[in-house]
Amino acid sequence: MLFGASMAAVSWKEILLLTGLVVGCYWNSLSCGFVFDDVSAILDNKDLRPSTPLRNLFLNDFWGTPMAEERSHKSYRPLTVLTFRLNYLFSELSASSYHLLNVVLHAVVCVLFLRVCRLFLDKTSSLVAALLFAVHPIHTEAVTGVVGRAELLSSIFLLAAFLAYTKSTGADHSIVWAPIALTVVLVAAATLCKEQGITVVGICCVHEVFVAQGFTLPMLLDTLRQVLQGKDGFPYAVLQTLLKLIVLVISTLLLVIIRVQVIQSQLPVFTRFDNPAAVSPTPTRQLTFNYLLPVNAWLLLNPSELCCDWTMGTIPLVESLLDLRNLATLVFYTTLGLLAYHSLRYRHSSARTVIMALSLIVLPFIPASNLFFPVGFVVAERVLYVPSMGFCVLVAHGFKIVSQKGHLKKISWLIIGVLLTTHAVKTFKRNWDWESEYTLFTSALKVNKNNAKLWNNVGHALENQNNYAKALQYFLQATRVQPDDIGAHMNVGRTYKNLNKSKEAEDAYLVAKSLMPQVIPGKKYATRVAPNHLNVYINLANLIRANESRLEEADQLYRQAISMRPDFKQAYISRGELLLKMNKLTEARDAYLRALDLDRTNADLWYNLAIVNIEMKDPSEALKNFNHALELNPRHKLALFNSALLMQESGEPKFWPEANRRFLTYVEEEPEDANGYFNLGMLAMDANENPAAERWMRKAIGLQAGFRSALFNLALLYSQSKREIDALPVLDELLRHHPEHIKGLILKGDILMNHKKDTRGAKACFERILHMDPTNVQGKHNLCVVYFEERDLPRAERCLEETLALAPNEEYVRRHLSIVRGKMAAMSAAGQPLTSAEGATMSAKEEKPKRVKEGAEEIAEGEEEGRGADSDKQTKGKSTKEIKDIEEKRAAALKRLEEIERILSGD
Repeated sequence: MLFGASMAAVSWKEILLLTGLVVGCYWNSLSCGFVFDDVSAILDNKDLRPSTPLRNLFLNDFWGTPMAEERSHKSYRPLTVLTFRLNYLFSELSASSYHLLNVVLHAVVCVLFLRVCRLFLDKTSSLVAALLFAVHPIHTEAVTGVVGRAELLSSIFLLAAFLAYTKSTGADHSIVWAPIALTVVLVAAATLCKEQGITVVGICCVHEVFVAQGFTLPMLLDTLRQVLQGKDGFPYAVLQTLLKLIVLVISTLLLVIIRVQVIQSQLPVFTRFDNPAAVSPTPTRQLTFNYLLPVNAWLLLNPSELCCDWTMGTIPLVESLLDLRNLATLVFYTTLGLLAYHSLRYRHSSARTVIMALSLIVLPFIPASNLFFPVGFVVAERVLYVPSMGFCVLVAHGFKIVSQKGHLKKISWLIIGVLLTTHAVKTFKRNWDWESEYTLFTSALKVNKNNAKLWNNVGHALENQNNYAKALQYFLQATRVQPDDIGAHMNVGRTYKNLNKSKEAEDAYLVAKSLMPQVIPGKKYATRVAPNHLNVYINLANLIRANESRLEEADQLYRQAISMRPDFKQAYISRGELLLKMNKLTEARDAYLRALDLDRTNADLWYNLAIVNIEMKDPSEALKNFNHALELNPRHKLALFNSALLMQESGEPKFWPEANRRFLTYVEEEPEDANGYFNLGMLAMDANENPAAERWMRKAIGLQAGFRSALFNLALLYSQSKREIDALPVLDELLRHHPEHIKGLILKGDILMNHKKDTRGAKACFERILHMDPTNVQGKHNLCVVYFEERDLPRAERCLEETLALAPNEEYVRRHLSIVRGKMAAMSAAGQPLTSAEGATMSAKEEKPKRVKEGAEEIAEGEEEGRGADSDKQTKGKSTKEIKDIEEKRAAALKRLEEIERILSGD
């Protein structure tokens, strides 16, 4: 209903004009990716995923960090995150859909702003203001940067709240409460999109006093003087105004109280790198913060040089009253004062327009001004989104005044035309800068070369392209621009490590470590260092622990980091992995349990704890912790694979269906990993589902040529299914890739001799085994059988004697030797030649495992937190040690087939 009423003063032609202009300026933003803060807010934010409960949006900050955590930025914007989540629901991480919604929201803001302008300006001037707002280049960060959606959404509710409030005065000057109630709801919504939304209450108050009631400052002072002198009571109109303002103020205070409760009554922690003036002494802090006001005003007046990041050394501190930049501050305050004086002293429409423009400029900017509390930036273009509305109103009002002078009318229209055209072109070109992180940060370096963060970010962009050599140049430049930038030295160290220059990497990390503030007893350490800078201890430890002789030194670094911040989760995770490597299993388990005390919602932590349980020979506890990981992340690849493997290895058929389900889920996640299909085949073999087993083994072999275990087990499957002839080509492929595969040679030799009657081929298999391993009893015995089948009894006797010497306790060898000797004696007595025996055979010894995995294939590698990797950007894990242990247990538990022996004797 409000929307319909507010649209009444805006025609469809104007809506189409504004929308077309917005689309024309921003259509190229649809090809941009996720850059800068988008990475943390979108790509790394688990709150966007459907698996995350919706309530987390109201417990975590804008970046997905729990509000209670000290590292949280305390930016509480659940409604904005909800729109990100809706984007993810429809298109997951397709950046174009996020950018498209931002463009649509900007068009909505422009139309609402036009409706607001109609309250203070004529039809033409208000359209000029809205057009200028639509194309102003300062808005590219808010519209093209996905995280700028907080500004867009907050502005929509802010403008809607103001429009609702303007309906709160009836025709007879009575109070209409419904619009006021709606205003309060919309203010709350604006605040839940971005904190500055609450400032619309101040704009409403200014409108009520100076526009709706028509007061001027002299009138207010005169009324107050009369009341204080007792000459008269408050006029009825003043009482009504006070009542409305009291309701607004109380509502605002309630919102502020709730907001303070949400942030746990703590301000976010920022360092001197984020905002150098915030930690500077008096008067540097005050002079610098006041100088930032004309800097922001200049960006609105002349948006020719835009930069995505103004932190660190971008704007040098104003350290003295003699600094010439103080003149800019003086000019700014003088201009602002003259405009305020003009608007507060008179009642005419021009004064009302100016006072509303000033309220739109000043009030929404106060939270970002640093004047009352520090924020995490020096200048941020996106926070000028709402203040620029007031600026556009002032420009349009000035245009109106100038254009009314006949001889200046054409010139004023020409100036406005040029202004709109140049701004539109600048906006369109600026959008290309946001195409990728590399383009964004290199464009910023053209504006400012004194910001180490920009050099670092270009380096990160190159690093993401694996261009480490070039990235190193930018990181080194960052250390030269800001020698005390801990993060820059950490980046240098990480890049040297990626370039396999361990010594240089260690030196860089040591420099970064030396720059860390010293622990001062009684002073909170966290307030003086960025939490991610503590990763220098993690990275240095991860580097030096590659040297087996320095493991204790690495452990000392982890413990040092923990002593500085007992809640430093990553230090416990990395230390747990190191202790596992050092075989200190109990301490490793305790480290992971401590990390879980800090974060029980981390699936990777439960997974790592399960790995420790496997090492501690506690499979039931391991399975329980794997299940915890899968409850938190049902598609955790390594937990799926290893828990299914553990179930398979348990030997309990009751676990097989669930193990099968988990392997199936795993291959959905990793369709190119042959190990998943192989294990599905092993499960099918255990369950005697031979067609399924054959299908899965074939799939595994198709993905990984020469997959040793899959080839052997497929041949074994054919052999056990009485399809020995089908097994032969599989064994040939196995032996082509792995010519020294002894079990494969034994199986092939057995099939050739017993089913193909190819003693020559069988003999070649067994001789190859003995060439590789002369002490192989099974191969030696089976070669003896070949001699027997060839009717060369003396050679068979010598062979069996040699076999018995190798394995004196093998009864079947002794038995076969006595058979051969008996046959030789019988033939000698009969006068028959010993090199030809009729009617007596014996079979090769078949000693083959039912299910063989042979420990050759590594399982898939995946990423999980804290498994032995640098903490600068990400942490990776490898899971081969635990699989090797499982396979050893498998090998120990395997039953071998009983000896197949056929001895037929004849006369």
